[in-house]
Amino acid sequence: MKILIMIFLCLIMSNIGIAQEKEKEASKDTTKLEEVIIVSRHKLSNHRQEKTLSSIDNYLEKANNVTMIKRGNYAWEPTINNMVSERLVVTIDGMQIFGACTDKMDPITSYVDVSNLDKVTIGSGQEGTENGHCVGGGIDLQLPTSKFNGSGFKSGIDLGYETNGNYKATGLDLEYAGNRFFISADGIYRKSDNYDAGNNEEVLYSQFEKYNISLQTGYKFSETQHIDANIIYDRATDVGYPALPMDVSLAEALITSLTHYYTPEDKLLKSLETKFYFNTITHIMDDTKRPVVPIRMDMPGWSDTYGFYSKADIIKNKHHLNFNLSGFYNKSLAEMTMFSNNPNEPDMFMYTWPDIRTLYTGIFAKDDYYINDTAKIGTSIRLGYHKNRITKEVGVESLEIFHPTVEDEINRFLVSLASAYQLKKENYNLSFGLGYGERAPSVSEGYGFFIFNSFDNYDYIGNPNLKDEKSLEANFSFKQKFNDFEIGVQSSYFYIMDYIIGELATNVSSMTIGANGVRVYNALDNASIFDVYVNSSYKISERFTINGTVGYNYGKGNNGENLPLIKPFSYFAEFNYTTPKFNAALQLDGNGNQSKFSSLYGENETAAYAILNLNLGNAFYGKKGKTILKYGIENILDSNYSTYADWNNIPRQGRNFYINLSYIIH
Repeated sequence: MKILIMIFLCLIMSNIGIAQEKEKEASKDTTKLEEVIIVSRHKLSNHRQEKTLSSIDNYLEKANNVTMIKRGNYAWEPTINNMVSERLVVTIDGMQIFGACTDKMDPITSYVDVSNLDKVTIGSGQEGTENGHCVGGGIDLQLPTSKFNGSGFKSGIDLGYETNGNYKATGLDLEYAGNRFFISADGIYRKSDNYDAGNNEEVLYSQFEKYNISLQTGYKFSETQHIDANIIYDRATDVGYPALPMDVSLAEALITSLTHYYTPEDKLLKSLETKFYFNTITHIMDDTKRPVVPIRMDMPGWSDTYGFYSKADIIKNKHHLNFNLSGFYNKSLAEMTMFSNNPNEPDMFMYTWPDIRTLYTGIFAKDDYYINDTAKIGTSIRLGYHKNRITKEVGVESLEIFHPTVEDEINRFLVSLASAYQLKKENYNLSFGLGYGERAPSVSEGYGFFIFNSFDNYDYIGNPNLKDEKSLEANFSFKQKFNDFEIGVQSSYFYIMDYIIGELATNVSSMTIGANGVRVYNALDNASIFDVYVNSSYKISERFTINGTVGYNYGKGNNGENLPLIKPFSYFAEFNYTTPKFNAALQLDGNGNQSKFSSLYGENETAAYAILNLNLGNAFYGKKGKTILKYGIENILDSNYSTYADWNNIPRQGRNFYINLSYIIH
């Protein structure tokens, strides 16, 4: 391993001094392994967007290698390359933030809204390690930066309604931009009753209510320096989870940051960005609205994170260099109180996360070396120091029952390496990449104590002695254009060593009433995950286009068992009609049946499905602003279906009529 590290360091450093050539602008620094999705309400000039008030979850699900795991109608968990959140790094504008729920009811994506964001960057595999270590990939939910263009006051309002679930959404944003001062405030409110699956089947406990408020301000000291301050407050209440035995009475986050930007008039250093941040999350699970439960429980959780990063962007001759020095300190605490039905028996209390403190510091470096105007080689490395400490003594004593050699503090050194070749010609693009990555076990995997998983109906216990999970990967993409027809293929393969997964503990009794037993986190020697997607589009005329995608995924462990939550054969087709002020799209979206399911880990076979959607949009332009109107029908045929990613086979929404109206005042 030390030899590999030295080789990659040499590749980065030795390239810096190669012969001079004209500089490559940062706007050309793109890679096929990243997908950028514009989601800001401030950039709604593209009225082909399906819904201007879609949630972050809906936007993310448009990417080929992203699937959202649904436990209800709110807070879906993102996966990349068939890998769940433990194997990903999900950040908000480069800031580390960790959920406070042991049952993963609050993924990071649930604590922001489209009103907060400028764009979302998705990096597959080791291309996603700029902000942290991962195996499957990274998602960065990027905030807009201040603008000092002297445009004065602007405002906008959004209104949305959907018939299924009586869903309502309202948004408002206000902005003032001077030459040296900038301030922007926005808020969005969403509320939904229980939705109906196909054939008017009501899905109980699928309601939610949420509001999100953000404030951004900036001050420009000079032409080369300015600062930004950001505050996001997100609060969701009365959130039902039909796939789980408990609901959520409160999911609350406060996310703050202060950022300094330095853009010198220098031909070498293009920018230096330094951020200090703090975020705190409170998450409270409860079952008070469930009519019948074996025993009443309260399960609150808290997560606080302090962090920083400093990013430098350098262009030297043929090299575009990026450096990111970062660090964070996190506190994760969760507890459970079981209330006895017998007044003569005492209630039971325990820590499910025994106040785990995580300290991390690391450095990321990447060099994009431009061989010529059409080809480049990108090489990156991330090195990090990771330390966990159990603060509660009772947590150490509890884990000692299952792991006698447990220590209250564990130190790890993590490595991520990647290299990719990219060729861009007039009619075709080609890229090929290799990577190696490591990640530390999550708080639940390492230190969780009797965390119930309703997917396989087992209680889970962490294992602080787990090794780092390691992955070797290869990825390939190719796109060819023939006049009005375009076709492309993208594929990735992961060979994961010490693949962390639950292993049955036959001599341990479950804590949860009705559970099948207990699993302790352990590791398979290795597992393999493969995916391939074929994308095509055809431009019939200036106004008519057709595009489609088919995908195949595979995942299996060295024990011969299928891995859980592997996407089956999938397909998507879309017929578009577009004019400058009107667009329409008819979509066919479906999956084959999931025949290669993992019964060992609680899966069952899900049937094939296909649904039709119709999306329409109009744009109206006036002297003082513009109006965007989006409307359509989802699941036109009212199919009753669920997918492999729907927890415990909860059905998805049936027929849904929607309308979104956005009015933007310049």
